[in-house]
Amino acid sequence: MSSFSTQVAIITGAASGLGLVIAHKLLNEGASVGLFDLNAKALNEEFVGNLDKEELIGLDVTDEEQVEKAVARVIERFGKVDILINCAGITGTTGVQSHEVDTLNLKKVFDVNFMASYYTSKAVLPYMLTKHYGRILHIASIAGKEGNAGMLAYSASKAAVIGMTKVQGKEYAESGITVNALAPAVIRTPLVDAMPEAQVKYMTDKIPMKRCGTLEEAANMAAFIVSHENSFATGFTFDLSGGRATY
Repeated sequence: MSSFSTQVAIITGAASGLGLVIAHKLLNEGASVGLFDLNAKALNEEFVGNLDKEELIGLDVTDEEQVEKAVARVIERFGKVDILINCAGITGTTGVQSHEVDTLNLKKVFDVNFMASYYTSKAVLPYMLTKHYGRILHIASIAGKEGNAGMLAYSASKAAVIGMTKVQGKEYAESGITVNALAPAVIRTPLVDAMPEAQVKYMTDKIPMKRCGTLEEAANMAAFIVSHENSFATGFTFDLSGGRATY
């Protein structure tokens, strides 16, 4: 029997990229999943034939009220929430130096990458505390550890995600809830495909393995991080960088 067969998960950014692959992996292993994405049409196209295990919710994760209602809807449907995986993210404008960054664009990146993860974790934590169990995974980035030139908004927002992970990991360490982050290097996703090729080459050249990571590699690691078996790691940022980060 799969370790996820009695679990209820919420995944943001579930209609594409890493969120989509993680969602299918958990569904295939028996989990019931609340699938959040701004693109409701894509959600309905990607998830078919398993409606008894799926709650599809189109919403703007940068709107705290919408997030609260969506989390409550998942809990009303499935009775609990065990797992939260925050995959929703944007790069914003890239390839520009800090003095050229558009402030509104930077704020938008922070809203999606950091504030949304704050809203979702704030919403699920009270429910997890009543059950004395939970697994939260924030998708960060190697850029949040090291910074990528030309990507101020993205790098800083992911650094904020890592900082929040450390705080939450400590705050709930005695509650049965773990909070961790995953810091991939370049993973071939639609988000990366939309970036200038020169920016992608700049990032890939820094990877000792000289290749991008795959969505399957990232999904497999994410599934372990939110599993029952991973019970002693919390407040930690797991590396998935082909050797770029070794700390």
